[in-house]
Amino acid sequence: MEPVVLADDSAVGLYAAEIIYSYLARSSESGKRFVLGCPGGRTPRSTYKYLAQLIKLSQLDISHMVIAMMDEYLTDNPDGTHSNHAFEKHFSCARFAKLEIFDVLNAGAPEGGKIAAENIRFPDAKDPDGYEEFLRTVGVDVFLMASGGSDGHVAFNPPGTARDARTRIVRIADKTRNDNLGTFPDFKGIDEVPTHGVSVGPATMVDVSAIAIMQLIGAHKAQAFQRIDSATSYESDWPSTIIRECKNYLILADKAAAGI
Repeated sequence: MEPVVLADDSAVGLYAAEIIYSYLARSSESGKRFVLGCPGGRTPRSTYKYLAQLIKLSQLDISHMVIAMMDEYLTDNPDGTHSNHAFEKHFSCARFAKLEIFDVLNAGAPEGGKIAAENIRFPDAKDPDGYEEFLRTVGVDVFLMASGGSDGHVAFNPPGTARDARTRIVRIADKTRNDNLGTFPDFKGIDEVPTHGVSVGPATMVDVSAIAIMQLIGAHKAQAFQRIDSATSYESDWPSTIIRECKNYLILADKAAAGI
């Protein structure tokens, strides 16, 4: 599958949104649950914006939709265990899901046809296996993905991640933490970025997704584009190459990322 190169961030977002909308509308007609796998961060914002516009225009009932986040930051406890950060933290992935996905999509949805608050799901440090089991039970109809620009991380999976890794607590790579300074500008420095997270793994993404969409936006994703474009299978030193092993997938890039 060759990457689809589009003009800019908006074009990538609209292309992805139209694909998601088609599956979402089909599931609405059949009465089936629709699960959207989501990363936090900058890359998918235009997708959520355009998907919200399509929902508003059609007044589509989206009450059957589940938002399944890929990861969450953790706090280090004195006893060596880890816990999810509070929702109030500016970098909380659960907070991102509420403010930038749930609220955005629900804004134009019809009354009685909005996503329920309990349909925002995210992994929990207390029970990573439970989240893995949940995703494997319900499946993910469309899994949005993004790649780290400096190290190829996908979710919080760092370089060196085993292909068979599933949802678990991970040590976040320093390059990933540095990338997060751009994702969450309220961080004053890398020392404020959490060192651990709970994250789905490469095996999770491959096994649960009906279709996966990798989005690469901006010149800072040029290396990611080159690595993913040239890969034919998973390369553990660049985890986002896992897209090449998903059952059905698309790679969407803007011209800046593709170097055009």
